[in-house]
Amino acid sequence: MRIVADENIPLAEAFFADHGELIRLPGREMTREQVRDADILLVRSVTRVNAELLEGSRVKFVGTATIGRDHVDQDWLAEQGIGFASAPGCNADSVGDYVISTLLLLGEQDGVALTDRVVGVVGAGNVGARLVERLRALGIRCLICDPPRAEQEGSDGFVSLETLIEQADVVSVHTPLIRDGEHPTHHLIGEQQIEALRTEQILLSAGRGDCVDGQALKARLERDPDLRVVIDVWEQEPDIDEALYRKAVIATPHIAGYSLDGKLRGTEMLYQAMSRHFGLPVRKRLGQLKPENWLRRIAISRRAPPQEALLLCARTCYDVRRDALLFERYRRQYGMARGFDLMRREYPSRREFSTLRVELKHSAGAVREVLESAGFAIRAPRK
Repeated sequence: MRIVADENIPLAEAFFADHGELIRLPGREMTREQVRDADILLVRSVTRVNAELLEGSRVKFVGTATIGRDHVDQDWLAEQGIGFASAPGCNADSVGDYVISTLLLLGEQDGVALTDRVVGVVGAGNVGARLVERLRALGIRCLICDPPRAEQEGSDGFVSLETLIEQADVVSVHTPLIRDGEHPTHHLIGEQQIEALRTEQILLSAGRGDCVDGQALKARLERDPDLRVVIDVWEQEPDIDEALYRKAVIATPHIAGYSLDGKLRGTEMLYQAMSRHFGLPVRKRLGQLKPENWLRRIAISRRAPPQEALLLCARTCYDVRRDALLFERYRRQYGMARGFDLMRREYPSRREFSTLRVELKHSAGAVREVLESAGFAIRAPRK
């Protein structure tokens, strides 16, 4: 078989090379000619998969190593009898790490403890639900807006978007991009919602760029520069609005879910789906191939203040400031669009909180509880 894969999908050779010739290509630049003779196409969110790309090809299976699927015309694939798979939940903890790192940074700047802010999560799918679970374990009050889930499960535990914006200190957006149907999310955070934000609120966008009206947000920020926004996903990526970029307190190039661990899980999920589609045995497991974390453990005293221990471990593992500073360097050197894609292509290895083993004595109850709630693995010290 001939397999065409996005150049940013890790371990593609280890998982797929046994099944045929593997060709790596830049995802945003894939053409009909390049994929025409492929049997399997493996992409990420930057590749539009539709009739324009695949009509007349021999592709039998398409996999996207992402949670989002709005870049794939699934109806057309089904009509052509082409198998399809995505990787739901693969990077949920990576996005959670991004949000927690951001909340810790802004809380430190403001002198506000994590538990003193109410976080409103808009969209409680794989990513949002996991984020809520971790935040609540840390003692943070969360509000959830997810109309499709509220319809299916009942309204208890859910609030309207208007209520969430009215009551939350942080509005964290994690919805998929849905343009049609009963619950569209295109510009879900539109002019009305943006005008309803209070100056002291924080808007964090880490779902899909088109879910937030960038022009309306820029207009509000021009009148109210004290409103703080954290933006990881943008309209018109990679050629994003530089004026909006300059107004964000934290701006990153769609990398909230870009941990190595999340990407590796996505690759494994596609391998398993491909094996099922073609009736092939599953011979590879991520545990056999996953690289060792170069920072394997850290020791914390049981006397450490719990919140200080959390801040130390979080920053040791992932500091969102690094990505914001790195993005600015890429932008200055290469320009916005090229810098956006180049940083994603050359993104340094980033591991999730769960890969850092924290040595703690069994008596470190409060410290242990906070670190475990954040997602860190706790181990007893060596004797």
